[in-house]
Amino acid sequence: MPLLLIVLFIVVPIAELYVIIQVGELIGVVPTLILLLADAIGGSLLLKHQGRGAWRRFNQALAARRFPGKEVADGVLIVIGGTLLLTPGFITDVFGVFFLLPPTRALTRRLLRRYTLGRFTVVGVGGGPGTFGQAGGPFGPRGEPPPSRDYDFDATAEEVPGNGHHEPRLPRTDKD
Repeated sequence: MPLLLIVLFIVVPIAELYVIIQVGELIGVVPTLILLLADAIGGSLLLKHQGRGAWRRFNQALAARRFPGKEVADGVLIVIGGTLLLTPGFITDVFGVFFLLPPTRALTRRLLRRYTLGRFTVVGVGGGPGTFGQAGGPFGPRGEPPPSRDYDFDATAEEVPGNGHHEPRLPRTDKD
């Protein structure tokens, strides 16, 4: 992990500066600055467009009562790609475009799925039969009942502001 942080915060900025200087020497300072500004503006527009599409697909998945795993992964990759495009530099722009374009984002999503498969466990996802496509309904895949937890309650709460006299008030009821 420390090596990753060293690469992210020391090596990448130095490499970015080197590439910016080289491009500046090749095409000039003003065109380089215009190109960096155009990258940032174009990246923000692409982020806005792709982000809206991912949000729409996320809501459609929820409306269809389907687990939105693909949509969440797309959203995370879009945010990372947009951040990289807004960061000044050409190297980060290449990776930002890679995360923002749908075909390369699908490739990245597949690679992430392959890397994370079996490394994480979802615990406590319950509901009713067929919740997000679970096999076995409310019971586990082997037919065992869900764990019993005495501290798990389904309730609503309402914050009751003080009335100045520091006397406790009862919460409102339907009759109030």
